[in-house]
Amino acid sequence: MKIYIATDHRGVDVEKELIEYLKTMNVEVESSHLEHYDTDDYPDFAFDVCKKVVSDNDSLGILLCGTGIGMSIAANKVKGIRAARCVSVNDAYYSKVHNAANILCLGTNTPIEEMKEIVDTFINTKSASEEKHLRRVNKIIEFESES
Repeated sequence: MKIYIATDHRGVDVEKELIEYLKTMNVEVESSHLEHYDTDDYPDFAFDVCKKVVSDNDSLGILLCGTGIGMSIAANKVKGIRAARCVSVNDAYYSKVHNAANILCLGTNTPIEEMKEIVDTFINTKSASEEKHLRRVNKIIEFESES
């Protein structure tokens, strides 16, 4: 499994720590190569990671910004992306099982140990497989294709 990860200026240190953590789990990680500066724009990083996730079917993405909200809004504009802003392990679990999320959005204000638990749950939970959840996810995919 490969994980693409990016942050805006508010999460540079957190991103480094998560990358190191993921590497200890033998996860292949690729960070966005976009340049950081004090007033960088989160949509640029979201779009960079989302394009990579869409083109690499077996991959996932992690996006970080102050609250995770901006990243999730931007990410969900990319066709093929189902981004979930998660603030708990429960959110991460259900974002995969019910919604087949392929991008995890986190706020950089979340304590790092909680972030690691959320990340663990997100990457280790299997995507939606129950018929009713697949039906719902497919409705989203179909609508997205019509737009």
